[in-house]
Amino acid sequence: MWRRDGRVCEMKLKVTGEISAAALPVPGSLERFPDLHPALDSQSAAAEANRCLFCFDAPCTAACPTHIDVPRFIKKIATGNLRGSALTIFDANILGLSCSRVCPVDVLCEGSCVMHRYNKKPIEIGLLQRYAMEAFYQSGAGAFACEPQARPLKIACIGAGPASLSCAAELRRHGHSVTVFDRRPLAGGLNTYGVAEYKLRPSDSLREVEMIRGMGVEFQQADIDLAALDELEKKFDFIFVGAGLGAMDRLGIPGEDLPQVIDALRFIESVKTRAGFSVGNRVAVIGGGNTAIDAANAAVRMGAIEVHIFYRRTETQMPAFPFEYEHAKVEGVQFHWLAQPVEILASRVRFVRTKLAHHDATGRRQPVPQTGSEFEFACDMVIPALGQSRMSELKRRVDNKKYFAGGDFVNGGREVVDAVADGKRAAQSMLHSGNRTGDKLAGATEEAPHG
Repeated sequence: MWRRDGRVCEMKLKVTGEISAAALPVPGSLERFPDLHPALDSQSAAAEANRCLFCFDAPCTAACPTHIDVPRFIKKIATGNLRGSALTIFDANILGLSCSRVCPVDVLCEGSCVMHRYNKKPIEIGLLQRYAMEAFYQSGAGAFACEPQARPLKIACIGAGPASLSCAAELRRHGHSVTVFDRRPLAGGLNTYGVAEYKLRPSDSLREVEMIRGMGVEFQQADIDLAALDELEKKFDFIFVGAGLGAMDRLGIPGEDLPQVIDALRFIESVKTRAGFSVGNRVAVIGGGNTAIDAANAAVRMGAIEVHIFYRRTETQMPAFPFEYEHAKVEGVQFHWLAQPVEILASRVRFVRTKLAHHDATGRRQPVPQTGSEFEFACDMVIPALGQSRMSELKRRVDNKKYFAGGDFVNGGREVVDAVADGKRAAQSMLHSGNRTGDKLAGATEEAPHG
């Protein structure tokens, strides 16, 4: 199969059964992971909606990668038309519920709110969007009607994450046949498995999956290798690759294969999906990105006595969003700067102090280990969070005009909303290509935009 680390082994396309829902969330998670931002009730939602100025040329809409018509959906909340509000959101973003919870609104829509110009609090767009989305799902509203097609296209989506789900939904709206393949038993990708529980529960991600399934999208659990793509090319008119990134990068130091070492994505997945999963008492997280923050916060809420993040650069070079960093400090996470691991032992990690030196090609200053500065940190769990590798073998394979791609597989790991935008654009490009080629669908004539 093609693996997350980019390696290839010989295995044919093998369908192992349809995706089924699991008993999620796991026992105790609702207590350990209460909502980071409590939901609005009807009265507070109406009051917040009526604060909006309903800008004609709304900067919040421009700041959203999917360009949700923010003033319009908020206006509908203000007038009590919650279904209309939800449908406005769905027109732009089929994963509106997930995005309402995980989007970094501080740097997107709310960060662009005109209220900032008047030194006033920005409109709580994320919470209002969540209010409309939850009202829609709680109403039991059915799936969207799909346009009938005399000659529907057949499209395969590789991976069941946000990009593929968005692509599949857009194609089904236009009446085309879509099959989504994923190696895991539950669809949703990182929304289901990899986003911190206090931001997005698996059950919310799976609600969106079930709605898309209700539109007529077929889901199959399957391992897809590079050879199996030959079979898919024969059966499908187009193939969308939304396979995400590969395995998390390794530390490259002695001891990283010890049993107390678990990478951040596997750690978060275990917290979300494994009943009885436990953490260490003193946890060391290696890395300075948003995933490192999520893992550290999850460890705190799972009962770790101390959680420490070690980063080889300084606070100002930390890639995590500032609001994520501030939240981690509130959770009780302790930070250590200019520290790089050199060896993991049975009950401790050996670090070396670093110093920032010259700038590299990306403009970031490189950390240089300082001789004689080694120190040890006692811990019983180590969580590396260094980023993920790209699946280069698959990337080379899909570099032809029958394939389209989006999400983290293309952009290297951005936000859920960026993946949703990529998937929708790819679907629209397939529709355009299918219309141009008519009945001759041996291969597409247009490449999908990669966002």
